[in-house]
Amino acid sequence: MNYDYDLIVIGSGPSGQKAAIAAAKFNKKVAIIERKMEIGGVCINTGTIPSKTIREVVIRLTGITERAFYGQSYRVKERITIDDLLARCHKVIKREINVLKSHLIRNKVDVKYGKSCFIDPHTVKYVSPDGEKMISGEKIVIAVGTKPYIPPDTVQVDNDYILDSDSILLMKKLPNTITIVGGGVIGMEYASIFATLGLRVTIVDRNKRLLRFVDSEIVDSLMHQMREAKTVFRLNEQIDKIEINPDEKQSVKINLKSAKVIKTEMALFSTGRVGATKDLALDKVGLSVDKKGLLKVNRNYQTEVEHIYAVGDVVGFPALASTSMEQGRQAAHHAFDHSCKILPGLFPYGLYSIPEISYIGETEEELTEKAIPYESGIARYKDTARGQILGDFSGVLKILVHRDSKRLLGVHAIGTGATELIHIGQAIIALDGTVDYLVDAVFNYPTLAECYKIAALEVYNKTRS
Repeated sequence: MNYDYDLIVIGSGPSGQKAAIAAAKFNKKVAIIERKMEIGGVCINTGTIPSKTIREVVIRLTGITERAFYGQSYRVKERITIDDLLARCHKVIKREINVLKSHLIRNKVDVKYGKSCFIDPHTVKYVSPDGEKMISGEKIVIAVGTKPYIPPDTVQVDNDYILDSDSILLMKKLPNTITIVGGGVIGMEYASIFATLGLRVTIVDRNKRLLRFVDSEIVDSLMHQMREAKTVFRLNEQIDKIEINPDEKQSVKINLKSAKVIKTEMALFSTGRVGATKDLALDKVGLSVDKKGLLKVNRNYQTEVEHIYAVGDVVGFPALASTSMEQGRQAAHHAFDHSCKILPGLFPYGLYSIPEISYIGETEEELTEKAIPYESGIARYKDTARGQILGDFSGVLKILVHRDSKRLLGVHAIGTGATELIHIGQAIIALDGTVDYLVDAVFNYPTLAECYKIAALEVYNKTRS
């Protein structure tokens, strides 16, 4: 059959972009359909890029990194407004969109806008400003991402008193108090950002321990620093009901099942995300989703319909922008019979809280559960010249090393530049390196990278006997 395109990509987030460009590199005719009127998906427009930009603005304007030298009351800007946060955010978003557009144009990828759905296994309909249109493709990649999940019968997001992680950019003003419902990655990032701004923050989570996939020592450090910023944690709690009274200063009343009551000006729901697959008419192609709206794929990102692929957050774990990009590229390679290595199981995680967290490899809890003999080595930023210069006295880098083979098993960091530092550990673990490399290596001075050597020497001293 003759199709309009060799590849149709539904969604223009990180995974969709990379799938489209990779296929275009193979001289394939490619189209992207984006349901919003701007490309980039949640990553650029409402999620990753905005939240990380707001974080950067908060760090700079509050002067939090300078307080070790100029006192805890030091601020670069005395009164920070929502406009201060969003001005830079919108500029960064616009520039990122322009960069993406230039990449797509250069690779001759057609971009079409409108809500789309399947007509049959090779045909997609989309509703554009000019009306309904249909295009056909030999191969199709579903890269629609996810949307915020709000527990049913809890509350409706109104963008005034109740927000979700996608609508936070619609805030009209900064409240004095805010409650974050859900202490996952997004919740903890925004909670720490708001706490740094000086808002009174409360976090409500149903779990006894937050961020269970992160090293417990690192999480304890983050929570300690957030408590220092007057954050209140309500853990092992569930919401009974929420009442909104616009006439009161604390407009939102959150009733917990434990009979506790939280009064707050605003609530942000960060209770997970579900696949944005509802309107795709997947039944027309014989596909179904799980209870979270996610699609099942094989190791090549093929769905049960072999010419239809799914990549990015819509296939679930690990749901990172970095891994989604690689999934999109690999799906395109497989679709057009080009060899490509399978996505490795080793990849870094970054939590852009204040302070930031990053890790790669195993945690102490995992190693203990697997009965793997290991030693840990810890370096504290305050013991390095660079840490003193930066004024970061709470940062920590921890390495985990196999006691017998000396191989590096995991790296965990909290503090300035943690998400950058982690890549040194990533390279060593990927190359099956040992702690001996770190003991003998020469690092620039003064740098935070010296933490690797400090931690390695501690392990060396523990294991040389």
